Amino acid sequence: MTTQIRRSPPYHGSVTSRRTRRPELGEYLRARRDRITPAQAGIAAFPGPRRVPGLRREELAVLAGVSTDYLSRVEQGRQAHVSDAVLDALARALRLDETERAHLRDLAAPAARPGHSPAGVRQRPDPGLLRLMTALDHLPVLVLGHRGDVLARNALLEVVLGRPFGEGTSFTRFLFQDPLARQRIVNWETFAAASVAALRREAGRRPYDAVLRRLIDDLRADHQVDSWWHDHQVVDHSSLVKNIDHPVAGPLRFDVETVSAPLDPEQRLVVYTAEPDSPTARALPLLASYGAGIGPGASNRTVTIG
Repeated sequence: MTTQIRRSPPYHGSVTSRRTRRPELGEYLRARRDRITPAQAGIAAFPGPRRVPGLRREELAVLAGVSTDYLSRVEQGRQAHVSDAVLDALARALRLDETERAHLRDLAAPAARPGHSPAGVRQRPDPGLLRLMTALDHLPVLVLGHRGDVLARNALLEVVLGRPFGEGTSFTRFLFQDPLARQRIVNWETFAAASVAALRREAGRRPYDAVLRRLIDDLRADHQVDSWWHDHQVVDHSSLVKNIDHPVAGPLRFDVETVSAPLDPEQRLVVYTAEPDSPTARALPLLASYGAGIGPGASNRTVTIG
């Protein structure tokens, strides 16, 4: 029997009504139910034929200590309020990690949070992150905003990735829509799938962000991206390995680390680190010299966008 993946509708998360956000909460709960079996959840499977790959709704209801009718209303978007206690019980039953728990809470209570930049306001790079970038000019570094917009970068990053990230550049669009990204990033699928999961997490935080919604809809025109979105995986920006096939330096391996600004958690410093004395570490000074040959002072300057 062939299983067909049902394409989710375009993301429409800009509204802030608790009731209108319920369908997304139900979709997430059903997706997480499908990913855990009764044995993994620590219970015996209920008798009878199974039509789902994971937990039945009534099995999750028992695990969470709620009625099946109540859980049905939650999953179908008919429950106007879901308490923190019930959300915690569902998270425990589904074995959610901290990021997944936070996402569940955001979907259940998607009110706009004070401190989030309005959708039309342009982000400015945090001065502290810019100072860190200057101190790390021997490594590829950039500052990203909450939608993946490049706020600042150094030229060594451009030499490594092969693109000038000028004003208004979306690093997210580069990753998914520029053929060079798939060509140069050897483990592109792993990196891209994690980026989709991070976008879903960001969408849960910012249900009212129309610009972010349009970006997600555009990216989901690609079938592979849409299938990752349909997985309902969520991650916060975390450490990842990025393997680069560079036309001059050859294979490069970076551990990509992120640092959030203490006063503005909506932007982060992304640093491409290399093991000391590794081939990548030895190649970076050569790439800096190569970048310096492209333009005056290119390898060491920090470029601020905006």
